[in-house]
Amino acid sequence: MKKDFLSISDISEYELESIVADAVRLKRLKYAGTAHEYLRGKSLAMIFEKASTRTRVSFEVGMSDLGGHALFLNPQDMQLGRGEEVRDTARVLARYVDAVMIRAYRHDAVEEFARYSTVPVINGLSDRLHPCQVLADIMTLSERFGDLRDLKLAWIGDGNNVCNSWLLSSALTGMEITVASPPPYQPKDAIVTRAREAGGRVRITTDPAEAVRDADILYTDIWVSMGDEQQRTERLRALKGYTIDEHLLARAPPDALVMHCLPAHRGEEITDEVIEGPQSIVWDQAENRLHAQKALLVRLIGADIPAE
Repeated sequence: MKKDFLSISDISEYELESIVADAVRLKRLKYAGTAHEYLRGKSLAMIFEKASTRTRVSFEVGMSDLGGHALFLNPQDMQLGRGEEVRDTARVLARYVDAVMIRAYRHDAVEEFARYSTVPVINGLSDRLHPCQVLADIMTLSERFGDLRDLKLAWIGDGNNVCNSWLLSSALTGMEITVASPPPYQPKDAIVTRAREAGGRVRITTDPAEAVRDADILYTDIWVSMGDEQQRTERLRALKGYTIDEHLLARAPPDALVMHCLPAHRGEEITDEVIEGPQSIVWDQAENRLHAQKALLVRLIGADIPAE
C-alpha cells in the first residue's frame, strides 16, 4: 500500500528515527564519493506552484544521486494552469512516475492530489505545513545532540507552516516547543490542540525573552511568506520586537543554537550578526534537506538502505 508524506504526523516515532539514521548513512556515502543508486530507474514528478531554491535543488540532486530522474513541472506549462482538475492530473501522473512532490499554495490541494494518486505524494510545502523542512531540521539536531528528548526549541515570530510542523513533530521527538508570537500570528488553535492531543509539549507566549530563557535552539522564519505580500506593512509592524538579534540571543543559554529555514530577510526576523555568528547552524540544516529527502524517497519508493 502506498504511503504519502503530507505531514510529519504521517510517520511514526520509529519511522522518523529510521529515516534520520538512513539520511546520516546517505550523507556519509555522498561525502565518501560512494555510489548509492537505490532508485535507479525511478522517476519523481515535482510540481511547483511556488518558487523554490532548496526544495527544487535538493529533490532534483537527490534523485540524481540515487540513480533516478526528477521532472520539474510548472503548473503554467501544464494543463493544471488551464483549469484541469487536480484529481485528473494526479491520476495521469501516477501512471507515468513513481512519486510526486508538490509545492502548493493550498494544503487541501496537496491532500486532494494524494487522495487520487496511486503513487506516493510528498508535501514540498503548503500554506499549512512544511514537513520536509522539519525532517531535515530534526536530522541536523540529531547530529548535534543525539537524543532529542527534552530539548527545548523556541520559535520566534510568525507561527507559520514550518512552525506548525514543528509543533506536530514534538509528539515524535519528545522536544518541548515554545512559540513566541503576537496574537494575530500565533499558530492556529487546531494545530496546537492536535499537537497536544498527540502527546506534544507545546507552549504559546507573546514574550520572546520568556521563550528563549532556557531554550537549546532558537528558530525563526521570514515574516512575509509567499502569498502574504499584500500584508507586508501590517506584518512588519506586528512582528517588530520578534527579531532574533544579539540582545535576544544573549537572553538564551550561552550554548544555544540558532536555526532558520531560509530564505532570510536579514534585519527583519534575524540579524546578519546572528545568522553569520558561531551559534548559527543554518547552513547545516539547509544542506541536510538533500540527505533527509533522499532517505525519505528511498523509504517511499525504493528498498531498504543496506547497513554499513
